[in-house]
Amino acid sequence: MLMVRIQTPVGSSLPFTDDRFRRAEEFLMGRPAEVRRYFAAIGGFGGGEANTGILFVTLKPRNERKMTQQEFMEVVRKEFNKIPDVKAIVQDLSIQGFTAKRGFPVEFNIQGPEWGKLIEYSQKIGEKMEANPIFTDVDTDYQTDMPEVRVLPDRSRAAERGVSVETIAQTIRAAVGGIRAGKFTEGGRRNDVRIRLQESDRTRAEDIQKLYVRNFQGELIPLKEVTTLAEKPTLLTITRRNRERSVGLFANVAVGRSQAEALDIVKKLGSEGLPEGYRVEFSGSAETFKESFQSLIFALWLGIIVSYMILASQFNSFLHPFTVLLALPFSISGAFLALLVAGESLNIYSMIGLILLMGIVKKNSILLVDFTNKIRKGGKNVHDALLEACPMRLRPILMTSIATLAAAIPPALGVGPGAETRIPMAVAVIGGVFLSTLLTLLVVPAAYSLLSRLERPIKS
Repeated sequence: MLMVRIQTPVGSSLPFTDDRFRRAEEFLMGRPAEVRRYFAAIGGFGGGEANTGILFVTLKPRNERKMTQQEFMEVVRKEFNKIPDVKAIVQDLSIQGFTAKRGFPVEFNIQGPEWGKLIEYSQKIGEKMEANPIFTDVDTDYQTDMPEVRVLPDRSRAAERGVSVETIAQTIRAAVGGIRAGKFTEGGRRNDVRIRLQESDRTRAEDIQKLYVRNFQGELIPLKEVTTLAEKPTLLTITRRNRERSVGLFANVAVGRSQAEALDIVKKLGSEGLPEGYRVEFSGSAETFKESFQSLIFALWLGIIVSYMILASQFNSFLHPFTVLLALPFSISGAFLALLVAGESLNIYSMIGLILLMGIVKKNSILLVDFTNKIRKGGKNVHDALLEACPMRLRPILMTSIATLAAAIPPALGVGPGAETRIPMAVAVIGGVFLSTLLTLLVVPAAYSLLSRLERPIKS
């Protein structure tokens, strides 16, 4: 499934936006080989914006279509943006699950004290991002040129005619926006009765000047005699973050490029292009990305420390846990090598795979070290104990490793919908288990033999 955000020019009506959506739907209906169904919703987002809408597109299973999801997203991106007065932003919903924001891989806010300069700096950074091939679908929540009619009371003329500014505001609000005049009961429910002018009498700026207001003496005074109209473009919405003016920028990452690389470029653009008092604050998926990796790295180191403490208490030694944990560098190297060969990135899922490897690969060393200790307690020296323990522990080590590899192969093949998210974790596990099994069978006995010289003699 993918989602397409479609924007028409600011100030567009719902019928105009609906017409552009129908053109987009015609394209989707013309692609039965890839599209199973779609759902469209227009308007009502971000405060009732009539110029925006979303399309949820559900694709057919991978074995029933020739294109991958990323390839079809690129086709949709190009075709939708060819529609006049349309800006289409395509998103992969599988990367939205870790944030409550818009869900873009690159999502940040430019914050500062002055609104005018904030807009200028955000536009410059947005232009640099569009010129950089690592970014696609660059978008912003800053939308201007929204037509706004401002009614400016002429206070001196209004005072001469006995008209208050409050009366002017109430008249315009009632005629254009409507007021609640009462309630009525129907079907056991109380419903509001709202009154305002008919749509044909409140769609143009000139319609406001046709209104009348009452003065203090109850006389009707033409509104145009006490007010002037000014029609100017303005912002569609004004955003703040942490009680400070803010302009949000969003972007997707090009295929084959990493999110970390894109965020580093944004950080560099912010440090070089913003003066003192203005800064870049990551949010949404970008903020979650940083927090998640920090948490996962902390969990990785904490797991190593806790493992060492538990092994030290079980073996009653400070040396044997170090021998057991020698398998971890080999597993991490194998995971990185497998991700490189498979063309996968180091993401949250592959990091989870690395944490899983901590528990999986240590079992080989534990089997070997524990059995060697038991043989040494029988009176044999280190060399003879290793020569006896290694061949005997080879079979269970290979059995458990092969079973782990066999279980990780199906998710690594990417079979089934949504399997792309499971591939990095499975690939990391396969690479780490395979390389660590090969190397620990050689390195752990050698390390055990060397480190045994530092331990106290084992009494039989």
